[in-house]
This record gives sequence, structure tokens and C-alpha cells, in this order.
Amino acid sequence: MNLLAMQAPIREAILRYKCSQVNRFVAGAQRGRATQLERLLEKVGRTANSEFGKRYGFSSVHDVASFRRQIPITGYEDYRPFIEKVMQGNVEAMFAPKTRVLMFAMTSGTTSEPKRLPVTDLFYQEYRRSWQLWGTGVYRDHQDLLRRQSLQLSSDWQLEDTPSGAPCGNISGLAATSRPFYMKRIFALPPSVIKIRDFAAKHYTSLRLGMASDNVGLLITANPSTFVEFARRASNEADALIRDIHDGGINSAYSVPPEVIDQLRSRLRPNPKRAKQLEKMLESRGALLPRDFWPNMRVIATWTGGSVGVYLPQLEEYYGDVTIRDHGISASEGRMSIPLADHTPDGLLDYESHFYEFIPAEEHGDPDPTVLEAHELEEGRDYFILLTTSGGLYRYDIHDMLRCTGFVGDVPILRFLNKGRHFSSITGEKISEHQVVMAVTKSFEQLGLPPCTFTLAPTMGVKPRYVLLLESPQHLQSAMPLAQRVQQNLAEVNEEYADKCRSGRIEPLAVHEIPSGTWAELRAERSRARGNFEEFKQPLLVGDMEFVEKLPVPTQPITSARAAS
Repeated sequence: MNLLAMQAPIREAILRYKCSQVNRFVAGAQRGRATQLERLLEKVGRTANSEFGKRYGFSSVHDVASFRRQIPITGYEDYRPFIEKVMQGNVEAMFAPKTRVLMFAMTSGTTSEPKRLPVTDLFYQEYRRSWQLWGTGVYRDHQDLLRRQSLQLSSDWQLEDTPSGAPCGNISGLAATSRPFYMKRIFALPPSVIKIRDFAAKHYTSLRLGMASDNVGLLITANPSTFVEFARRASNEADALIRDIHDGGINSAYSVPPEVIDQLRSRLRPNPKRAKQLEKMLESRGALLPRDFWPNMRVIATWTGGSVGVYLPQLEEYYGDVTIRDHGISASEGRMSIPLADHTPDGLLDYESHFYEFIPAEEHGDPDPTVLEAHELEEGRDYFILLTTSGGLYRYDIHDMLRCTGFVGDVPILRFLNKGRHFSSITGEKISEHQVVMAVTKSFEQLGLPPCTFTLAPTMGVKPRYVLLLESPQHLQSAMPLAQRVQQNLAEVNEEYADKCRSGRIEPLAVHEIPSGTWAELRAERSRARGNFEEFKQPLLVGDMEFVEKLPVPTQPITSARAAS
């Protein structure tokens, strides 16, 4: 019996205790409104004497109404000067004296310069507690995973240092280095893998380590497109991976730091037996895919809401008939929801960690919008969320649009739709990324086409129009009917777009070909700037009129919806 199996009874006993915490969390939703007020007053009271707290009169806050009077809805620029002081070592600019700032989270947003967000000791405790509630739900529903390995792709939390010496990076990396002792053996990748900066090298190394075992049962990463790329790399590099597993070591063609190689040496021993198994799979099937070399795969944990949902059908192609468990709504600013069931993006608001407010979607951006507490939401309505956290953010607008899909007690169940910035409006049509995903996915289904990567972008000729950018030859062969279908389906979900096309203010949608490899290069370029390949999201809708012109190689027009008709 190996050590993983020997430790399983310990994990099973701990799981029973952890399940009681999940049950308490769900039951506690009955008094969610009261808990939310407690969290607000705790966070404001804790920082009332900080420079930020004094500026906004936090000592005068005693309820939600007074909180809203003291501080407006905020964005990152409201915090930049204070965060810069904390980065210099002055924690009292934002926090109470002696507050521990463990790191600064670098967001993976669309700005050229990543933002830095303080991760205090208390914020990190709340972050870990939220993840543990989520993870307990997964292991509760799939207890055989306690005897299998998990493979999680994370990014480094020490990409650079602030003047005070605190690291900047990705909070998922910090979590990977501080797992509880009883869970360390279950993870196939040691924390040192996050130190590999080159994403291709990190993914190859992860495959090299993970494929040495057939007992991987759970895969975890933020974005499902990462797992699509991961599976393709396994197939494309099959011969090299088999050779490395047979001989030991890692392909020298990949840039893996020597110190990481040294730390991995005990895991890189030659394994001829496993290499022979993989070689037979490759010979018999013609490809080496995760569904074959990980026959015990049970669950893939990843985002499923919003635009990333278009990648889910591809996961089945590469990984087989596995269960999908959504991560929940999360960002560098904080975790917001905890899904407790499979195959749904819906999750219970994490009412114990942060204080939340919501703006009805149709009022977002108005100078004086309606602002609601969590218990005031309406099922079926869409909202933008505001966060007040232990990381020093108050009424912070992260531009996430969510849908309330139900309630448990006072606490809403939420589904992520899209980022607010993922809108485009040339002449007032206000197309959302959510609408684009619906229209394009429906069009693929109507034409019997498989999912593929795409971006819809506005362009300007004599009149403006939207172009669907594709690099898939199979889809480009159907360019004419595809343009017509997407045009029709987009008009059905956005009547303003339909009206502006009818009136001639917007030309019908067109399909453009982009060179093979363009999307991979875009992802690599943006990931190099932020150090987080795993959380990059393909922009399925952009509002930048110059996006097409900025692509490295000119696109080729194929057809338009008008030509198709």
C-alpha cells in the first residue's frame, strides 16, 4: 500500500469534520443579513484609525446607511496612492498598526500594468476558509478522490518584490505553498512547479510529473481553456513525454530553472513500466489524450460561467465523460461564491468573508444608481457587485455582472455572466459578451460545427460593423452560413443591435480569417506581461475599434451576412 492510500483514512476522518463546517455555512444563511452587517462593522471598525479610514470618516459608521454616506463607490485609482504607501512599508495608510501584509496580488485584468492588491493575514484566512468550504464540498460528493491524486495548475506568488520586501504575484501560488499537511501528498505537483515562469515549460513539466501516474482523479485550474491547451500539448509532445518518463529528467528544450530541477529530482526517477503503458496507448489510439492516460479522472474543477463556458464541450473531447465542478466567482479582490453542486456555475454567496452590495445591471454607470444589500436581490435579475474586504477595499466595483438564480435563507445564489468591460457599443447597441457567447454558440450548434476559439470585434469602414475572427479551417469553410446565423442570432438577443442593422447604422456581421497560431500568441503575450497563463481569458468580445488592426498579421475577410443572404 502506498503512502497516499495509507493516509486516506486520516483524510476521511478530517472530511467528516469539515463537512460539519459546510453544513453550518449553509444553515447560517438563514441569518445572512445579520452576518453581513457584522462583517461590515468589523472591517470598517478595524481600519477606522488608518489614513484611509480617517479620510472617509469610518469612525462615524454604525450601519449600512452611514457607511454609504461616508464613502462613495470606488475603483482602483481611489486606492493607488494608499496602496503605494503600503508597498513602501506604511501599513497604517490602509490598515491597523501591526497588520501583516503577506503579499500583493497582481490582477490578470486587461490593463497593461497589473494592479497590486494587498493580501493581509486576515484576508488570506478568509480566502483559505472559502476555498476549504468549496473543496470540502467536492470531496464530500466524490469521496474516492481522497485516494487519488489531484493536479492543480497555479502561478507564482513571488514574481517581484515591493520596496518593503513583500512579494507580488498570484494568490493561488501562496495557497499552493501552504496546504494543510494531510493534503500535501494528494497533490501531484509540488509547489516548486509554480516557479517555472515560461508557461509552455510549466505545462510540459506538469504533464511530465502527472503522467507518471494513472491515479490522477481531479484537475484544478481557473480557466478551462488552459486544460484544452494542456491536452493538446500532451498529444503534440507525446514522444518526448514518454521518453522523459522512461529515462527520467525533463526535456532540455524547455526552460525549467535549474533550482526547480533540483527540487524535482526525486520525482523524476526513470519509470520504464509506465512509459511502456503510455507507448502502447499511443500506438493503439494514434494519440495520447488525458481520457486515456488518466483513466481514473473523475472531476475537473474550473470556471464554467460567462464566456469560458464555450470551452466545456472541448473538455469532454479530451478528458472524457468527467464531472465539472465550478470554482465559484473569484478574483484577486476576493472569493465571492461557493458552488456546492456539480455541473452548474451557480454558487452561494460567501456571506461570511466580505460585505457585498449590488447595483442593478441597467443602472451600472449611472451617477446615482440604486444600491442593494444581498438579501434585497430578486431572482432572475442581473447585478454588478461591490466588495468590502479585509484587503482594504470598500464598495469596490470589480465590474463583474452576476445573475441571482435563487436564495438560501437571506443569501443569494449567484451566477457569473461577464465582465462589465466586456461590452461593445458603437452606436448604442450595448452588446455584451454574454450575448455574443449565446449567439455564436447557437450558430455553431445549428451548423453542426464544434466549439472553437473566436473573438468578435468592431471595425470601421464606410460604416461600422462587427467581425467574427476565426482561425479554424473547418469553421472558415462554413463562413457564409456562419456569418448569416451569427447575425440573426445576435439580433435576436439584442434588439438594439437588430434595430441599428435594420436602419443601416451598422453593417451586417462579417467573418474574417486570422493566421493559425494568432490566439496562442495573443495569450502568451498577455500572460508574459502578467505572469499568469492559467487565468488568461480569451476576449470573446472586445470594444476596441483598433483591435483587428493591432493583431500581428492582417486578417482576411471571408464573407458578410449580407453576402451570405
